[in-house]
Amino acid sequence: MARADDPFSQLRVVHLLARLPRGVPVRLGDIVDQLNGDHLDWSFSREVVLATVVQLQANWMVDYRNRDGIVLLDGPVGSELQIEDSSRVDPWIVRQAQRLHDACTEQLRQFAVDEGGSG
Repeated sequence: MARADDPFSQLRVVHLLARLPRGVPVRLGDIVDQLNGDHLDWSFSREVVLATVVQLQANWMVDYRNRDGIVLLDGPVGSELQIEDSSRVDPWIVRQAQRLHDACTEQLRQFAVDEGGSG
């Protein structure tokens, strides 16, 4: 089960978001379905995806001081996500994925130490 506070889950969500089309709304339900289709050994819920998107929104606000980059919309068939279509999005989202990758690596390192490995 994917968890909202788990960097492994968050990294998978960000990896998919990095490949979404820019400047067009995408249903959150479609993102959840795609994640569950891509990762058959995981189970992603709407809440996990939403929590990751909200965290990305907060990170965007810190970095760019505006809300235009990652936008949640109330669409006619449910919540939608729209990612800004600009040249600053791709390097930014790569940095977000790298940060999560580093958190995953640290969690694995800590697990190895806790289990008696060499670290």
